[in-house]
Amino acid sequence: MSKTILVTGGAGYVGSHACKALAAAGYSPVSFDNLSNGHEWAVKWGPLVVGDVLNLVDLDAAFKTHKPVAVMHFAALIEVGESVKHPGDFYRTNVTGALNVLEAMGRAGVRDMVFSSTCAVHGDVGDALITETSPIAPISPYAKTKAVVEGMLADFSVAHGLNAAALRYFNASGADPDGELGEAHDPESHLIPIACHAALGQRAGMSIYGDDYATPDGTCVRDYIHVSDLANAHVKALGRLLAGQAEGQSGVEAFCLGGGVGSSVRQVLDTVKRVSGVDFTVQMQARRPGDAPMLVADVSKARTVLDWTLNHSDLDTIVKTAWNWHKSQVKR
Repeated sequence: MSKTILVTGGAGYVGSHACKALAAAGYSPVSFDNLSNGHEWAVKWGPLVVGDVLNLVDLDAAFKTHKPVAVMHFAALIEVGESVKHPGDFYRTNVTGALNVLEAMGRAGVRDMVFSSTCAVHGDVGDALITETSPIAPISPYAKTKAVVEGMLADFSVAHGLNAAALRYFNASGADPDGELGEAHDPESHLIPIACHAALGQRAGMSIYGDDYATPDGTCVRDYIHVSDLANAHVKALGRLLAGQAEGQSGVEAFCLGGGVGSSVRQVLDTVKRVSGVDFTVQMQARRPGDAPMLVADVSKARTVLDWTLNHSDLDTIVKTAWNWHKSQVKR
């Protein structure tokens, strides 16, 4: 049986780390990416197909040429603020793109997908740990597109026997411990890389948005998961899908993927300062609309069902790997 996996968005941050994990597990990843946000240098563990999920010809050609047994679908727009300004772009890329991939899978006879979803489909749940059964109540257009795709997966499962895992990420962070990959968005909107840039003198300090939340130090609390642990969860989910295929099973399962621990914005910045040895400037700003005080995962289902372990997701390891990556890029 072929072990080729089509990885849409395989040149991106999480997608490229997933390709490395797939190769280590004996799979053959094929990255399908339009390189609008991904990077050709990040494709190191299999071929790159330059194509767009909005182009049916590109998709059908990739399936015909490489004959994958399953798909990992990462290709999407992800910046929440931009989704509020330009919702049409997000619905087009995230929803229509996913629909195109699903229909191309059907034409090629492929029925297994690992889908890159988000914890944001749950919205603001207060201070409760988020589980797979927490209410689906997305707030941003970005989160709404992911919820729509999860609904599509369920419908395709009933109609066409699709077998899928929807992996609801918390804050993907850190960098490949071997130094081969890291986070390189443009523009960058994530806390840890922004703090690393501040420590490197690549920006004039940074801001904390709100210090009056009902949290231990007044700043927002988030759950950070190391990108390599996240990639490993994708491989575990894929193995479960392929095993189910062999047994004739179909259905959609959701999994919350985080570190299972909350860290405040102030804790993260203090850790970056300690690891880097640089005391960069931090300014206080007013709260941003829509920021929930606390978002932390209950990862017990993923641990049990996927036999998944967290090996890199303590805050120190996350920050150290991120710092080492960003520092190495300065030398290029």
